[in-house]
Amino acid sequence: MQNKINVGLIGAGTVGSGTYKVLKENSLEIYRKTKKEITVFALAEKDLKRAKEVVDDKTKILKDAFDLIKDKNIHIVVELIGGTGVAKDLVEAAIKNNKHVVTANKALIALHGNELVNLANKHNVILAYEAAVAGGIPIIKSLREGLASNKVKWIVGILNGTTNYILTEMKENNLTFDVALKQAQELGFAEADPTFDIEGIDAAHKITILASIAFGIPLNFNSVYVEGISEINQKDIIYAEELGYRIKLLAITKFHNNSIELRVHPTLIPEKRLVANVNGSMNAVLIQSNMVGPTLYYGAGAGSEPTASAVVTDIIDIARSIDLQKMPHIPILGFIDEEIKDKKILVIEEIACEFYLRLTMANQSGVLAKITQIFASNSISIDAMVQKEIHDNDAIADIIVITSGVVEDKMNKIISKIEAMSENKDKVIKIRVEQLNN
Repeated sequence: MQNKINVGLIGAGTVGSGTYKVLKENSLEIYRKTKKEITVFALAEKDLKRAKEVVDDKTKILKDAFDLIKDKNIHIVVELIGGTGVAKDLVEAAIKNNKHVVTANKALIALHGNELVNLANKHNVILAYEAAVAGGIPIIKSLREGLASNKVKWIVGILNGTTNYILTEMKENNLTFDVALKQAQELGFAEADPTFDIEGIDAAHKITILASIAFGIPLNFNSVYVEGISEINQKDIIYAEELGYRIKLLAITKFHNNSIELRVHPTLIPEKRLVANVNGSMNAVLIQSNMVGPTLYYGAGAGSEPTASAVVTDIIDIARSIDLQKMPHIPILGFIDEEIKDKKILVIEEIACEFYLRLTMANQSGVLAKITQIFASNSISIDAMVQKEIHDNDAIADIIVITSGVVEDKMNKIISKIEAMSENKDKVIKIRVEQLNN
């Protein structure tokens, strides 16, 4: 039995330093759970000053991460530099050197996971990525193992803390998007270039991974419909709240009629739903499965120690399994290899939703009747319609419509008819609605 496990860390940044701290401070607890001594044998970091601030003198410091990978003393390589360039090369090299790999790199898994999983299986090593989705929330383990006996129906998640913080501030403190974003940057919740967060790309990487594990499909990031929050207007947050809804950036995947929905976009959710009340930079994932029903997972989706907690959990799992002859004992994507099969991923125009619409109309008699007639002639029910007389001395009115479920392509045609009305004064604002009740 192998009682000593040597870890090679690549990267001494926020998560790398957190990983070292968790392994060091919780070493006794980890030993009690594994009967193995797990230590950081080497750290690869180009910034030697930063490296020396993170680890003690018992840990070897290397400038070249490929030298770390070649070290025969190392059993587990932990990649924490991010990106899909050199990180991919490093992970491939580690696997080919028969090292187990732990990564927090959601982009790497979402974009290149299929080939990396195949490579790991070929070399009989574990590729672990719990920290890639929802930080400290153990959502990969819960979905892949805790719910393994269930058929997953759908998953919705608040998977990006930056956007959730911005939308929370817009709602609670009446901030505009630009002001809320600037505040998020000043507090360190948002990067100087926040594009990946605010345009939904980060959440799309994560829902790609969850969909693969939930439904046994290949990782397919390029099929995700992605829409960010940069166009969300303060008045829509106010109107939604008046109607009993909250606006969240949701990552959504659903299985029905042997097809998959895979999308990220701002969404109205009834305020009574627990996930609608997840505020600030926190994350949450709601899973609907056929035997358990709904299960909600909530916690810190980023940060040094929460993310490092997930990284170290993967290290512990590998340490527990390292004496087994066949690895991994749990399939990397949850399904055995030959059962991971392509299914049709619906384009957004094929998906049916309820919709929130904000129309900007001349405040004239008969306008509401005309709008109602357009919906009736297309057999679409209106669940709510409210006229808000708010600007230009009431010459122009906002009209808010909540529709019943309709396929998006049909809704787009209805919107075109509304925008063609002589009374229409602006582009129709469209936000999808999810009731999350079945």
